[in-house]
Amino acid sequence: MTDSHTQRDALAHASREEMMSARFANMIVQQTNLAMMMLGKVPHPETGQLIRELDGAKMFIDQLEMLEAKTKGNLEKQEEALLKQSLMMLRLAFVEAVDAPANQTASATDKQATTPTAEPPSTTAPTPPPSASPVASEEESRKKFTKKY
Repeated sequence: MTDSHTQRDALAHASREEMMSARFANMIVQQTNLAMMMLGKVPHPETGQLIRELDGAKMFIDQLEMLEAKTKGNLEKQEEALLKQSLMMLRLAFVEAVDAPANQTASATDKQATTPTAEPPSTTAPTPPPSASPVASEEESRKKFTKKY
C-alpha cells in the first residue's frame, strides 16, 4: 500500500466532524503561513526571497481575527488553541515587522542568498529625523508597542 492510499482509507473512515476539524486546522495554518510570508519571516516558496507587505499580512491577520470572533463557542479546544496561538504569534511578528526598518528585511534576504562576491550590507545605523528628540522617540515606541496593528 502507498501512503496516499493509506491516507484515503483513513479519510474514508473519518467522521464528518473529524474531516471538518482537519480542514479548519489546515486553513488556519495556511493563513498563518501566508501572513508570515508577507511579514518577511518566511521566504516565498518559489523565489526564496523575503517579502515585506504589511498591508497584505494585516489582511490575513484580520481574517483570522474574524474567524475567531465568528466561531467563538463553536470550536473544539484544540481548534481554539491553534487559532489563539496563531494569532498571538502573528501579532508579535507584525509588531516586530512594523518596528524593524524596511531595509532589515532586505538585508535578511541578502544573508540568505550570500555568495562570496556579495557585498556586505551597510553597517551604519539609520539616523533619526532632526526634529525628533529622545523623549519623543521613546513616546513613539511605546505607542507602537501598545497600538493594535
